[in-house]
Amino acid sequence: MIQRVTAPALFPPPTYSHASVVEAGTRLALLAGSVPLDAEGNLVGEGDPARQAEQVIANLREQLHAVGSDLEHVLATDVHVVSSEPAVLSAVWEVVEASELSAGPHSSTLIGVACLGYTGQLVEITATAVVPERASR
Repeated sequence: MIQRVTAPALFPPPTYSHASVVEAGTRLALLAGSVPLDAEGNLVGEGDPARQAEQVIANLREQLHAVGSDLEHVLATDVHVVSSEPAVLSAVWEVVEASELSAGPHSSTLIGVACLGYTGQLVEITATAVVPERASR
């Protein structure tokens, strides 16, 4: 159902693929940005990008479960981090690498940005995932 491709002529990516291919007719879920808010809408991990990344991935997992999918079925992500410092982006990426998102591995882009939508928000992840056939209705 999912073919993950690493282009042999390109530098080998550490824990992501260069591309993901899915068969025509496969159900896809296009997810809104996952943010570091708890179930009551409170910011988790104020001032701590790595902690916020953990919450974002936990929320992403919930979004995926709601549509019958999970982290290992993610095809692509955009990881937005409020920072221009490579060390901060790397700290967030380490959280992504430690999660089940690396099981794919999915195609991903890590992006430093000026700000995100919620006060104090430092991390947001958007994702596209396959919804496995067993979850089809």
